[in-house]
Amino acid sequence: MQVKYKRILLKLSGEVFGGIQKFGIDPQTLDVIAEEIKGIKKLKIDVAIVVGGGNIFRGIAGSARGMDRATADYMGMLATVINALALQDALEKKGVDSRVQTAIEMRSIAEPFIRRRAMRHMQKGRVIILAAGTGNPYFTTDTTAALRAAELDADVIFKATKVGGVYNKDPMKFRNAKKYAKITYMQVIKQGLKVMDSTAASLSMDNDIPIVVFDVTKQGNIEKAIMGKNVGTTVSKELS
Repeated sequence: MQVKYKRILLKLSGEVFGGIQKFGIDPQTLDVIAEEIKGIKKLKIDVAIVVGGGNIFRGIAGSARGMDRATADYMGMLATVINALALQDALEKKGVDSRVQTAIEMRSIAEPFIRRRAMRHMQKGRVIILAAGTGNPYFTTDTTAALRAAELDADVIFKATKVGGVYNKDPMKFRNAKKYAKITYMQVIKQGLKVMDSTAASLSMDNDIPIVVFDVTKQGNIEKAIMGKNVGTTVSKELS
């Protein structure tokens, strides 16, 4: 079976962990995601995962309600650690060896993020789950995904969401929203499309790392994306 990408950075939004309810952690959804990851590991590719925390607490939402922005962002980072541990547990129940690394040190439950150690884990076939964002407030987990993808020499960023790709407007609100098969980073930035924030998009563009946005709730989509099949939307420098 021919794969297009040998090392992937999978970005899982917090909302995915919440399942239909979009909050908390849905064990059934977690089991499905873990099974998908187990399947792609059989393809002998390196897998790094950045998790969000929006199903538990979102920093920017807290600051909008009057909380100190930095404090709210740190709380959001801790939420990502909860999701990372839940995902690790689900993976290891399926026999997938994994390690959680955090940008904020908490040695009793996870390793600190060390680039060379993360690379070594992947070389040994382990899935690495990256939590606590960049360790800094004011940066999203999308920016974390772009940063870690560059640091770990990933071939691609898979942004796994609950929508089918990138649209010209919100498909949840507008029935006539059109999905892009391919789009450039500059189009994303100029049109303000909600793929990733501008910092993440710029960082991916500067390092020439393509982003594939797709619906992770559809079984088999991760594997299809790895094969290079048309799934979701591909964001790259040129429309080729």
